[in-house]
Amino acid sequence: MRANAIKREPELQKFWAENQIYQKLSQNNPGEPFILHDGSPYANGALHIGHAMNKTLKDVINKYQLLQGRKVRYIPGWDCHGLPIELKVLQAMKPEERKGLTPIELRRRAKAWALEQQQQQCQSFMRYGVWGDWDQPYLTLLPEYEAAQIGVFGQMVLKGYIYRGLKPVYWSPSSQTALAEAELEYPDGHTSRSLYAAFKVLNLSDTAKAFAPYLNELGVAIWTTTPWTIPANLAVAVNPDLKYSVVEAKDGLPYRYLIVATELVERLSELFGTKLVVKATLSGKDLEHSTYQHPLFDRQSPIVIGGDYVTTESGTGLVHTAPGHGMDDFAVGQRYGLPVLSPVDDLGNFTAEAGQFEGLNVLKNANPAVIEALKEAGSLLKEEDYVHRYPYDWRTKKPVIYRATEQWFASVDGFREQAMKAISEVRWIPAQGENRITAMVSERSDWCISRQRSWGVPIPVFYDEATDEPLLNEETIAHVQQIIAKHGSDAWWELSVEELLPEAYRNDGHTYRKGTDTMDVWFDSGSSWAAVAKQRDGLTYPVDMYLEGSDQHRGWFQSSLLTSVATNGVAPYKTVLTHGFVLDEQGRKMSKSLGNVVDPAIVIEGGKNQKEEPPYGADVMRLWVSSVDYSSDVPLGKNILKQLADVYRKIRNTSRFLLGNLHDFDPAKHTVPYAELPELDRYMLHRITEVFAEVTDAFETFQFFRFFQTVQNFCVVDLSNFYLDIAKDRLYISAEDSPRRRSCQTVLAVAIENLARAIAPVLSHLAEDIWQYLPYSVPHQSVFESGWVKLEAEWQQPELAATWEQIRKVRQEVNRVLEQARNAKAIGSSLEAKLLLYVADLELRQTLASMNPSDSLSSNRVDELRYLFLTSQVELLDSPAKLEGLKYQSQSDALGIGVVDAEGKKCDRCWNYSTHVGESAEHPLLCERCVPALEGAF
Repeated sequence: MRANAIKREPELQKFWAENQIYQKLSQNNPGEPFILHDGSPYANGALHIGHAMNKTLKDVINKYQLLQGRKVRYIPGWDCHGLPIELKVLQAMKPEERKGLTPIELRRRAKAWALEQQQQQCQSFMRYGVWGDWDQPYLTLLPEYEAAQIGVFGQMVLKGYIYRGLKPVYWSPSSQTALAEAELEYPDGHTSRSLYAAFKVLNLSDTAKAFAPYLNELGVAIWTTTPWTIPANLAVAVNPDLKYSVVEAKDGLPYRYLIVATELVERLSELFGTKLVVKATLSGKDLEHSTYQHPLFDRQSPIVIGGDYVTTESGTGLVHTAPGHGMDDFAVGQRYGLPVLSPVDDLGNFTAEAGQFEGLNVLKNANPAVIEALKEAGSLLKEEDYVHRYPYDWRTKKPVIYRATEQWFASVDGFREQAMKAISEVRWIPAQGENRITAMVSERSDWCISRQRSWGVPIPVFYDEATDEPLLNEETIAHVQQIIAKHGSDAWWELSVEELLPEAYRNDGHTYRKGTDTMDVWFDSGSSWAAVAKQRDGLTYPVDMYLEGSDQHRGWFQSSLLTSVATNGVAPYKTVLTHGFVLDEQGRKMSKSLGNVVDPAIVIEGGKNQKEEPPYGADVMRLWVSSVDYSSDVPLGKNILKQLADVYRKIRNTSRFLLGNLHDFDPAKHTVPYAELPELDRYMLHRITEVFAEVTDAFETFQFFRFFQTVQNFCVVDLSNFYLDIAKDRLYISAEDSPRRRSCQTVLAVAIENLARAIAPVLSHLAEDIWQYLPYSVPHQSVFESGWVKLEAEWQQPELAATWEQIRKVRQEVNRVLEQARNAKAIGSSLEAKLLLYVADLELRQTLASMNPSDSLSSNRVDELRYLFLTSQVELLDSPAKLEGLKYQSQSDALGIGVVDAEGKKCDRCWNYSTHVGESAEHPLLCERCVPALEGAF
């Protein structure tokens, strides 16, 4: 009677495992392969509801494809390298342990941690009912995976896409490593100390002589939200197309004259609290090559032409430029031949190049010192707090900085156009995903692929000790790749340079050292198409689908695209499906501090307080995934789970009714041919074709919420409230082997088998449970082996359906009036009523008349009106006049309905009222139907 999911679901999973259902289907299905390539979750910590949503969506798609007869191979994967795991290991160690920690010991501990987490996550995913090659997952720490990744890197080197350069990158002082854009987050409410300052103009270009009369007291005004970068200032950038003015400050400012963007004069007057009067105006282009004096250092610098990032949206219209601390600044500096000054170390502390600020930390105490120095130098115009979007390290949750360091880069410019073409050839679901990734790839800078950590795949480069020149070529990469394929990437740290070098370089007169950088973890996971799809038997490349959260447009989707296009000229996927994030029922982000986190383990197994957190089982969680529009953020909470559990129970109880009423049905013996089925049954088969065609289309278009709505409606409205409500009389009252009962069972068998198949991708455990309880033999031991829904073309009868849709609408109105009488206690059961019915539509009235024989003794129609309306008698009226004065009635232009007491006596067996009860001497308490039914004739 009860689902008892926490006991029954594991039993069904054991059945699948023991009978190798997934393995058999993935190998023996006759169709083409279908490969949904798994995006690897981090092997770090317990799974959250977002993981459950992601894996369930993948499983729904895979199981549908299996039921369609395709060879589905799903290889689960885990991302096992990188900073998050390294931090977990370090946090678990005592301070004295960390001091003597070698890279190889750290790697051993990190590997053990990652494998332990992977196993725990694996068990959770399997409990969700997700199918896959769980005993052969892909792990980014496996030697064969690492070797394939080195191979991708090597191909990009040979094509000239990999280079070493000094340029600004996102740098995390808290992690002491470079970061990629995908490793950043932007929390709300970051506040910076911003300042306006003026640098004394020394010389004006020949085209800026109009400003010459003001030169002695002239300053160029800048604005910055990172005061700590002022020591690295080497230029001021202007927009060549903007107008700039010399303005006179009446009082209150350290400079009498300032150069600012003409558009901003009024705004800056208000900001500085003094009237700024325009004295002369020039174009930005005219200011190029003018020079100014740095206020804090003995350094003269130029005014340069910047890019379109120089605007009048904020600041002064002139941009402080530090080539060592910004990508736009770096690009301008390269154009003008400026040095790359970055006086900041790995920890974010100023170096000796910062002069008086040496030792100060740029994120802690450098800003106040720089602001005070500018004030003392007579350069500070104004300072204020500024709330804006600022990047943070996604793991340490602390701010990052832009800092120029020697790093390894992939030159995206070298294959950007190919990448853009590949994007256009992929199917994106939802479609706006294409616009998002197109914008990201078209605008992205070169990819910084090196990290200053120990736990990862090494960049297999050797450096000449004398010149610091890198040794990186086809021969050295191939040699290291062979070693890693055999021993894993630990070999890079364990073996000597001589053992890692090809023989030709061991005695070439140079002394080499190993590089200590590891590859960006996005390069790890972004190489999975090469390490998995191209290496494993039965897989295809490009794969059919990638499916992850929408944040992966800047993460895995993009890193996979770039590595695949760079090496093979194609995207690694044919279709990309993205989903949103899970919020609470109020639309808020889930967090432990708010107490609104939904733990998938508690959803399935229940919490400590089972009244507050009952065990729903995996299928209810899976049903929730199918019910939402995953293309945007989706809500989940206790109320939603309770509602989903109710829907699940309705589907399950409908299935139980169908199974219970097939207990004596053998399809081989009892199936009634379609031509002999009553009209009601033929209509129901037509409705079944409509329902399951809609379900099929929902799966084909990945609109699973349509599956949810259609199946729920089918079970509740079409079956429970309509067909089964009517069918009870046939099933319970008719003789066991009568045609009216067997024809109904024929439809029930079609309904339950197809319902089981249709819900199997989502409600996998319930579908299998139904299949195991089919009371007759079927040729397949598992519902998944039976294939997709089985529908016959002859069942489609749209004209018949049109008539029955009208009848169902009449029935709805009849039920409403019967309910009024029932609520007023005028009747108990609807069988206590006689229905008076007037239908204005003559054609429909004639149709109903054909279903309402005057002589009930000769009637054997299953679609007789009294059975359809569940009343003991129905009288069709030629006019609505007879309804006047009735207490329980309803009238409209199209329809008139009245309820009166049924005629005759109540039959003890079927509870229908009949004027023929008592006519049988042998069965004086039974009606004219039940007497022959006992003799097997009805």
